[in-house]
Amino acid sequence: MTPPPTEGGEAARHPGRDRTLAALGLAGVPREEPLLYPGAWPRESGLLVGDRLLPPDRAVYEEDGRVPVLAIGSNASPGQLRHKMAEFGVASPLPMVRSRVTGLDIGVSAHVSRMGYVSASPVGAPGTVRELFVLWLDAEQLAVIDASEGVPMAGGNFDRVWLPAPDVRVETGDGSVLRGAYAYVNRHGVLHDGTGAPRRHPGAQRPLLTELLNGSARLRELFGASPEEFCARARADRRLCDRGTRLFAEEKRVTASGLERYVGSGPDGPLPGSRTPSTGPTAPRP
Repeated sequence: MTPPPTEGGEAARHPGRDRTLAALGLAGVPREEPLLYPGAWPRESGLLVGDRLLPPDRAVYEEDGRVPVLAIGSNASPGQLRHKMAEFGVASPLPMVRSRVTGLDIGVSAHVSRMGYVSASPVGAPGTVRELFVLWLDAEQLAVIDASEGVPMAGGNFDRVWLPAPDVRVETGDGSVLRGAYAYVNRHGVLHDGTGAPRRHPGAQRPLLTELLNGSARLRELFGASPEEFCARARADRRLCDRGTRLFAEEKRVTASGLERYVGSGPDGPLPGSRTPSTGPTAPRP
């Protein structure tokens, strides 16, 4: 996955200046503008506080009762995170720690999101090294992200799974190696590259949708011939998105992520990302 656009300009080079998301170029919200997916990622670790991204005070927040969650797609976008938290009135600071992750790559979800895009999903990739963000979430923030990924819902698209070390090695910026981290694994699988191997998400929505549409006349019949048409038709149309998701499987474009074996196991209980109804926030599945 080619890294998405990152923060830039004077504010990014001078941390003492304006640290608002708008000034840093990080305010875009893919849930409101699907072609922005996965949104702009920061260059460095930060502490998301309201509409500002401040320098973090450390790299590991486990002692605060927070849990590490790997951000694979738009969960690494401060604008998207702020939007998700604001939907439920959650305003607590959210640490985002840039980390070196070995054993994962970023694939393409085998479902069409009602947000109007085709999202990213983690895939197992032994030996692959990626720079990803670890979100250190408190219980309230975790419930919001779980809801946004459809974890508590029987018809949701993702399970939250615990990826233990050394299967997946997560090294934070201060050199600490985590005992593991959570990630959201797609229940539908991921799209393959034509050889059966998971395809990489290109890091931008327009080239991905262009390639998918060019490769399937049936997909064009459903969603139109351009990325703009795809996003406009898919957005908020659950039936159409479900048809697109089924079409991926019917056209045999789908393969396993390689992470399915982790579903239903973890450090905090037998079902850390279970599908039973949550007492926390609930939201329409993406």
